[in-house]
Amino acid sequence: MDSHLPFAVPDIGEAEIEEVVDSLRSGWLTTGPKTRRFEQAFASFLGGECSAVAVNSATSGLHLALEACGVGPGDEVITSTYTFTATAEVIRYLGADPVFVDIDPNTLNMDPECVARAITPQTKVIMPVHIAGLPCEMDAILQIAGAHGIKVVEDAAHALPTTYRGRLIGTLASDATVFSFYATKTLVTGEGGMVVTRDPSIAARCRVMRLHGIDRDAFDRYTSERPAWYYEVIAPGFKYNMTDIAAALGLQQLRRLNELRERRRAMAQRYNEALADLPVLLPPAGGSADLHAWHLYIVRLTDAAPMGRDEFIERMSERKIGMSVHFIPLHRQPYWRSQYGLDPAHFPAAEDAYRRAASLPLYTRMTDADQRRVIEAVRELLG
Repeated sequence: MDSHLPFAVPDIGEAEIEEVVDSLRSGWLTTGPKTRRFEQAFASFLGGECSAVAVNSATSGLHLALEACGVGPGDEVITSTYTFTATAEVIRYLGADPVFVDIDPNTLNMDPECVARAITPQTKVIMPVHIAGLPCEMDAILQIAGAHGIKVVEDAAHALPTTYRGRLIGTLASDATVFSFYATKTLVTGEGGMVVTRDPSIAARCRVMRLHGIDRDAFDRYTSERPAWYYEVIAPGFKYNMTDIAAALGLQQLRRLNELRERRRAMAQRYNEALADLPVLLPPAGGSADLHAWHLYIVRLTDAAPMGRDEFIERMSERKIGMSVHFIPLHRQPYWRSQYGLDPAHFPAAEDAYRRAASLPLYTRMTDADQRRVIEAVRELLG
């Protein structure tokens, strides 16, 4: 009998394990030399023209980036309804209000026309979300932001390594970009994230605020050969620093990133070829010259499918195949719906996508036999 095939499993090898063991033996468990090395290596991966600030989650990173951009009570931040709640909750942390917009029905990313209509005098930031590893239409979003003097913070939790018009996400003209290294992501540190910016003032503020608003890193204070006990708290900061254990994983994962992305691309292509004749909308691949990170593989059942999305997932579960749904739109979630009086009728594209969407397993530890099993099950149910 087939064993359960999970939806996602991290790809951790011997190199990652050895790097973590080295950290344990070094005496540096929290933020230290490996966190700094990881920041430098990540910035180099993106071309070396940015600052990278390692944090303990992408949620933390988004919070820090918005705070550094001056978001506060009375401000509005425009973002997509088709995302995980973390994207919006960080806006509320700062006393500001999210303004949710609908998506492009083809890409599942925020629709720039909806963004343009949502601008008000209170709009402080636009926060696009690159769903599944496919980039948003950033030229249009940046143009809208520039015309109104609004900052842009990219939620790139799915988008490593993704390119837009030949440039890596994290190198565009936005004010900050935030990546996730959660256990299911394309680069894994267990929990963790990275804020990337070319603005020195944003980088400096994020560094201060990620560790209690203290004006000096603990690493600098604890490794100094001279007395360095004195520090000053210059703001009421947070506890958002990355540990060296997490950074150890990140260093080795970063070295493998292109190899892991290529494996995801090949698996996505295999799904595309095997499922093309079924009553499903396959995920868009983006521009031919660009890289899709393929963090997720989201299919959408058409009206010609022999069953609805919920039954499809249930039947796949009976075959011991893990599935997920990305995403339950935020306008459907009780808090956001009641807090802002959201009506599903205002988000027709997101509503339609949610009704049809199901994410198939796609992770680099899947074997070819695992993927064949998924394909055969999907074809049996929908063919």
